[in-house]
Amino acid sequence: MVNLSETLADLARAIVDDPDSVKVTEKVTDNGTVVLELSVAPDDMGKVIGRQGRIAKAIRQLMKVAATNCDKKVTVDIR
Repeated sequence: MVNLSETLADLARAIVDDPDSVKVTEKVTDNGTVVLELSVAPDDMGKVIGRQGRIAKAIRQLMKVAATNCDKKVTVDIR
């Protein structure tokens, strides 16, 4: 099984300049959807979001694919 929060943390650490500031919190809603909240340093926020949100969209798409392998639904919130 894939640990979704670790996967997201590894993706974010590869992108940002300050990998020690990456934090991922995991919550499960009533309908079973896993909500992953990604927080990074304020200086790295632009790198995680990307131009016109392209990097953020790619991160969300990768996490949806990883969650599909575990038969789960996932949403990613970047804060």
